[in-house]
Amino acid sequence: MTDDLGPLAALLKPPGASDAGANGHVLLVMNEPSLGTLLFYCLTAAGFRAQLATGGDDGATDARELPEVAVLDARLPGRRSTEIWNRLRAASRGGRAPAVVMFINGEQDIDPRLGLDVGPCDFMVYPLSVRDLVLRIDALVRLHRQAPAVKDGDSAAARRRARYEVGPVEVDLDRHLVVLDGAPLSLSPLELRVLAYLIEHRDRVCTRADLLGDVWGYRPGVTSRATDIHVNRLRAKLGAAAPLIETLRGTGYRLSPKYPVMRRD
Repeated sequence: MTDDLGPLAALLKPPGASDAGANGHVLLVMNEPSLGTLLFYCLTAAGFRAQLATGGDDGATDARELPEVAVLDARLPGRRSTEIWNRLRAASRGGRAPAVVMFINGEQDIDPRLGLDVGPCDFMVYPLSVRDLVLRIDALVRLHRQAPAVKDGDSAAARRRARYEVGPVEVDLDRHLVVLDGAPLSLSPLELRVLAYLIEHRDRVCTRADLLGDVWGYRPGVTSRATDIHVNRLRAKLGAAAPLIETLRGTGYRLSPKYPVMRRD
């Protein structure tokens, strides 16, 4: 099928990616069949092995081989997205559960607890750039393959990350919680990872290439405006605390040295 979509494959395939489904197994569970079909062909053209299911297809999570990435439509009826994720996680039997991309409409009012219900996930807003979707899924597949399986005897304390206080902002990385002036701040998973990365690398300038590689997981050589878009959104949510993040024109971003960082282990 990839050969039949040659021009599309050339546009969508990430640099250094493989052919004929070798780039990863992706499950699409979409509320709109037409949108699901479009994404199916785009992912297939980019070298992924895509599996498409509609919202009512219970067979989507019955496959013997788990997908590496599950793209779930948040517009599925009821709490269908959460149910599918729970079945996928249970089927992993303590191994590597699929990474999750929660697909939402830009005009949709999403319950902020949804991401917590399904565990760590990324949100992508429709309409979107298909190229950005392909790059994000490619990064998640590679991160999924690199991540060690979680064993029953693993200590939660060994995996614990620090809590930080930066000016009026408190960041608890374990609880995925950000508090601004005493009030919880609603950040997307990627916005939180950007903020955490800047805090943990506060002694240097973080280039756009650094962020794309270390936060997004993109392959070397990929260019994208994703960093600028997410930093701008993060600043907007920080409000009066937006000066925490400084832009070095033509280079990247850094945490402002004007704000002391207190680490709370």
